Amino acid sequence: MDLNAFFQENHRAALAFSGGVDSAYLLHAAAAAGADVTAYYVKSSFQPEFELRDAKRLAQELNMPMRVLTLDVLDDETICANPADRCYHCKKRIFTTIAEAAKADGYDLIIDGTNASDDEGDRPGIRALRELFVRSPLRECGITKAQVREESRKANLFTWDKPAYACLATRIPTREMITAEKLAKTEQAEEFLEQLGFRDFRVRLMGDSARLQIRAEQFPLLAEKRTDILTGLTSLYTNILLDLEVRG
Repeated sequence: MDLNAFFQENHRAALAFSGGVDSAYLLHAAAAAGADVTAYYVKSSFQPEFELRDAKRLAQELNMPMRVLTLDVLDDETICANPADRCYHCKKRIFTTIAEAAKADGYDLIIDGTNASDDEGDRPGIRALRELFVRSPLRECGITKAQVREESRKANLFTWDKPAYACLATRIPTREMITAEKLAKTEQAEEFLEQLGFRDFRVRLMGDSARLQIRAEQFPLLAEKRTDILTGLTSLYTNILLDLEVRG
């Protein structure tokens, strides 16, 4: 089955929309198939503002309807405690919020952008998707991340080469309490580095220190901007450390 056939069989659906590469391409495919699909973006303190801007821009460019739902994830004690399966609890809250809004709008089917390259072992949130009967058309159609990027490039989607982005909560070590202050500090630090020209990086919290994960090809930029980085981040962190092993 290809995506066009999927949307012919499932003409009406609510899309969990992040503004990232996968859900952006899925929304494009729905538009191309003439499907009745509404994109639902859940705004919480775990998502930086640029993700919402990208989501709105993409939906507007595709002329597809989009709703922004607000969720206070920090009112959940389990999520704030940041257990190893935090993603499961968070995803369940997010998709339950989408399902309730979608049902009120007349949608029975919820879809998301999980693709065929996603390793279930690395994504505890997939368990929540199964429990809530969320379908993943990209995965069902065997479409990999590389294929999503290539087809997005051909479709002139600005998201085609957008770096993979994990939510701000992933910057805080497992079992360390998540707070609004820590999330805001992380977003501010990453926005600052992006303004300096860095891409596809992470600023992880380690005590009162920032642990920077920057790809090797940007080390020359790191050396060039060393003073700027120290000046910009020492107001937020006690120490600025470089992690030579870059992870997702």
